[in-house]
Amino acid sequence: MPGMVVFGRRWGIASDDLVLPGCFELFVRILWWIGTMILFTYHKGHFDCNGKGVLHSYLVGLLVVLALIILSLCAIVYVSAQGTITNPGPRRSMPALVYLRALLYLPELVWASLGAVWVSDGSRGCDPATVGAVIAAVVASWIILLFTGLGVVFVFDPLGDPRPQPAAMEPLGVRDMQSSEGTQFLSTARSLAVKVWESRLRLLCCCLPQDESHRAAFSSIAQLFGGFFSDTDLVPSDIAAGLALLHQEQDKMERSRDPEAVTAHSPSSPIEEDLEMELEKAAHCMRFAAAAYGWPMYIYSNLLTGPCKLSGDCCRSREAEYDIVGGDHLGCHFSSILHSTGLQYRDFIYVSFHNQIYEIPFFVALDHKREAVLVAVRGTLSLKDVLTDLSAECENLPIEGVTGACYAHKGICQAAGYIYKKLVNDGILNQAFSIAPEYKLVITGHSLGAGTASLLAILLRNSFPTLRCYSFSPPGGLLSKALADYSKDFVVSVVLGKDLVPRLSIPNMEDLKGKILKIVSNCNKPKYRILLQGCWYELFGGDPDDFPTEMDNRREEELSQPLLGEESLMIRHSSSYQSLASDDSPAHTAAHLPLFLPGRILHITEDGPSRRSCFSQVRYRADWSSQMAFRSVLISPRMLVDHMPDAVLRALNSLTCDRPFSLCPSSLNDSQHNTV
Repeated sequence: MPGMVVFGRRWGIASDDLVLPGCFELFVRILWWIGTMILFTYHKGHFDCNGKGVLHSYLVGLLVVLALIILSLCAIVYVSAQGTITNPGPRRSMPALVYLRALLYLPELVWASLGAVWVSDGSRGCDPATVGAVIAAVVASWIILLFTGLGVVFVFDPLGDPRPQPAAMEPLGVRDMQSSEGTQFLSTARSLAVKVWESRLRLLCCCLPQDESHRAAFSSIAQLFGGFFSDTDLVPSDIAAGLALLHQEQDKMERSRDPEAVTAHSPSSPIEEDLEMELEKAAHCMRFAAAAYGWPMYIYSNLLTGPCKLSGDCCRSREAEYDIVGGDHLGCHFSSILHSTGLQYRDFIYVSFHNQIYEIPFFVALDHKREAVLVAVRGTLSLKDVLTDLSAECENLPIEGVTGACYAHKGICQAAGYIYKKLVNDGILNQAFSIAPEYKLVITGHSLGAGTASLLAILLRNSFPTLRCYSFSPPGGLLSKALADYSKDFVVSVVLGKDLVPRLSIPNMEDLKGKILKIVSNCNKPKYRILLQGCWYELFGGDPDDFPTEMDNRREEELSQPLLGEESLMIRHSSSYQSLASDDSPAHTAAHLPLFLPGRILHITEDGPSRRSCFSQVRYRADWSSQMAFRSVLISPRMLVDHMPDAVLRALNSLTCDRPFSLCPSSLNDSQHNTV
């Protein structure tokens, strides 16, 4: 539901968000009141020390203030627990209760100050236990006041000016926002949202140079975020509740799916042999893709032995001996790459740790084991890389010999162009092939590095027809359909499990937003129950909820409108909103140009139940998948864990080193991926 309106503005917290924090504070206040009452009763209201009159007044006043606060918290918790996310009617008295609770901070502040004065001036000669109890009460008061202030800052919404409400006689969901006033209102709201997001990015990236390229990136990302969030009015807890509900709904659909029929293949099957060969090559290349992250990934993967192995080399710089540029003044990055890849110093042609927006680190080395000139591109590891990731609008990328619309992710496209100029214009590849002319070119990377490697392979394809690219966990919103089809001859994308990033694109996020809005609109449970059950389900598993709904008889067209303000307002021909009633793929919406994963897609999944013991051995299966299997975001506790490079490398090593393993090359249908 929309943010609560108090003190003349809308806040980033809803009227049903106060149940859990209210219960926590209520628990603390009750213990505090009981402790104060025990202290007062033990001394029977008489204290034999200096300042006993002030102490008596302080304790009596504290008991009264705490009692009033406890009563107000009980009322807040009770009212906040009423209704549902989209039915705030039973909580209409919440603003008055918030005003009352805020008013009680004044006597609490006065009594905290009075207690501090007594401790500093009038506590001489008093029982040490009494003095300690008063000090604890004073400290607790100031801590609560401090956290209250921080909470106010946290839930402050810069866009929180109360929005104009529809006329009282207008029915729910039928207000026409195509009028000139509505259009002007939406335009103003979006412009303000863009400015706010740009200010947030500048504050977050205050340590970065504020040059023209960074300002352009901030503006581009702010346009993306401002446009994405401008047609909904949900607070963060609504989104969390929607994700919890959606995860259980997806799991319920996955469990109800018929067991998958796996077609048996003989060991000599060409498809199976191709899959096994690609898995072995991918496992080999993934070592280089992970090594490109430098010492942070090496230490993360070798917590016990990594620091000792790198300590000797971190204090030496090899820039004079090798062409290493930017960011490796202590030699830690290069040493970790040597340890991870097993290569020798002489095998490296070029290593760059230079990192700016649209300019990411990479290295070029001779892989004698596979007889390849290998280019490895680093993934996201810095704030500058995040800005490159978020520059997600489309940029034209014309390629000779490719028919159809050719465009790609802007930030990654520019990063690939930067490395392309380095490799070609600076003669790095010529130098490598002059040493090993019979070798083939192989490009690899993980995450941001995977997307950059794929685009780099497309740029170099005409000059190096035999090149291969292994792209691990690439971003989903990367290539146009024409470029994705073109790359299938030389790019293999590897995706592990329910990894979020390969499913991350603007159309997919619009689709996810629509699903969240729809599922929270139809759920008849209060938000606190949704969040508690969701946390329990994430931690301990169990059976997904059945989600009974209170709006089965509601008009379908009303459910297809975005939630904006206090009521569901209809924004016709919205540029970014997909009907909640539609289950069409996001590819069918015209709001954003569809972008796809590169090349052929090798999907690795865990074989067995989704819930398992932390110490049980994991078995994996691999199969060729299709683009459509990644057109929807899957909610899972592993959606981020499956993206980590060490997890991908571990899965590939398990498939190639442990026998037997499961290979299902014919599974090109989408039935194996749950789509809600």
